[in-house]
Amino acid sequence: MSTVTETHTAHPAFKASERLAGHLQQLHVDLIDLHIQAKQAHWNVVGKNFRDLHLQLDEVVDAAREFSDTVAERMRAIYVVPDGRAKTVAAQSSLAEFPAGEVDTAETVDLITGALYGVAATARRIHDDVDAEDPTTADIIHSILERLEQLAWMIDSENRVANQSAPRPIYQ
Repeated sequence: MSTVTETHTAHPAFKASERLAGHLQQLHVDLIDLHIQAKQAHWNVVGKNFRDLHLQLDEVVDAAREFSDTVAERMRAIYVVPDGRAKTVAAQSSLAEFPAGEVDTAETVDLITGALYGVAATARRIHDDVDAEDPTTADIIHSILERLEQLAWMIDSENRVANQSAPRPIYQ
């Protein structure tokens, strides 16, 4: 057994600024909240096309979990400490709260689509600042955006009427 008397000092090639850290923390908590909301919806959705939506919600849960972990691990790699505690997520999430109790499938589609686009809006809002400071992290955000917007489109299509309805833009 050896005793270390020297202090370890890392010499990273890159360390995130406070602004980059804040942007990534916001994306991290929004992704955690998305995971929680999709699971809440999964347990409590009822109505037409229940089974299909029930299974789609698990896809959202899996994607949000994976992405929040990816963001948190990237944060650690650039010397930022992520905070995914429940009280932090509740205080910092930019998503609207998902209702308690049973929720009809059509309403669930609208709520989860809104949450997906809400996280996408966060990613788009922070993207240019992130890209200016760390293009590697911006590449991660690109992948997250691609999948979130694909999931939103697929789930939103449940409530669309061909040639009669179109999604309202949330982020401009």
